[in-house]
Amino acid sequence: MALGMQSSLVQRACGSRSVPFGSGAVPARGLNLTSASRSCSYVDSLCPEAVRSTTSTSASCAKRVQSTRAISGRSTTVRCSALAGQKMTVSITGATGLVGSRLAAKLASQGHKVKVLTRDPNSARSKLPYPGLEFCGPAQWDAAIASSTGVVNLAGEPIATRWTPELKQQIRTSRVKVTSTVVDAMKKLPEGSRPQVFISASAVGFYGVSQTSSFSEESPSGNDYLAQVCREWESAATAAPKDVRTVILRIGIVLAREGGAVGRMLPMFQMFAGGPLGSGKQWMSWIHRDDLVDLIVQALANPAYKGTYNATAPKPVRMSELCSAMGALIGRPSWLPVPDFALQTLLGEGATVVLEGQKVLPTRTQQAGFQFKYADVSDALKSIVA
Repeated sequence: MALGMQSSLVQRACGSRSVPFGSGAVPARGLNLTSASRSCSYVDSLCPEAVRSTTSTSASCAKRVQSTRAISGRSTTVRCSALAGQKMTVSITGATGLVGSRLAAKLASQGHKVKVLTRDPNSARSKLPYPGLEFCGPAQWDAAIASSTGVVNLAGEPIATRWTPELKQQIRTSRVKVTSTVVDAMKKLPEGSRPQVFISASAVGFYGVSQTSSFSEESPSGNDYLAQVCREWESAATAAPKDVRTVILRIGIVLAREGGAVGRMLPMFQMFAGGPLGSGKQWMSWIHRDDLVDLIVQALANPAYKGTYNATAPKPVRMSELCSAMGALIGRPSWLPVPDFALQTLLGEGATVVLEGQKVLPTRTQQAGFQFKYADVSDALKSIVA
């Protein structure tokens, strides 16, 4: 299920106002360095825990970046020492979203310069009151990307409504068009001055839906509408120049108090009206927002990240399990399901997003050495409702 897709529909089913699907971040290049030294300063700036030595020349720096690729089950480690303390310029699209806003705040708090790429700078400025942010309208996107160290693309329009043919086209174009715009901006730049890394969101909807199958990054795509959207989304991203390290994150259901599935379901449970949607047997491949932000940061910093990774916790649960865990945590029953027919009447074809799911496992993500702070849904919920 796509990031935000289920949560938006949950919100609508409960009578709440919907929120946009997705958010994005675009880290930017602010250093005029050789490729070797830029790579090491980039790792240093995002990984303060990296082991550093007293040598700081660019040539030796390139040799000291030691990594094992995230393949064949081997983990990845990075050592980098040169140019410690250098800060990045980070450009963000969709920064007002559930994930993008937290990413912007984290990077800004670390001293990186953050540029928000948005269609409406005034609106974005009112939603992101963090110091040190620069807001760029569409006419300024190319210039921001030209100064970028990396690009993270998580943008997309809301889908929490009945799917008409027109809306389905908007769902597709809002994702593919923004991705293509970012990629085209990188292609315009001469080789050697492009962003070092491009991180682009996709969603677990790529795999289609199933109650019985498990999906890893190597699994084939599904055959439904959302799977097709994800394929086109990823295809636009992989058209990035070959000298730009490209990372695709297939994002699951993001758990956070301010929004997403939990943010919308929690009030219903507090009013003793909580329960699963539909049968409750559908899989929910979830991730805590803090883990997702940390994964993005690590993918930016670690040059061994390349290719596709599932951004989901290692222990997916069924909808009924999530609801039971939430009810037990806040001392409320989980007994009032929303029936299938009610969702289908309200959302039509769009109801399949919440009535069906998929069991997605972060195989390559764990092989890369990423450590989930919240691997168990009960721990994730405790951190959110505490």
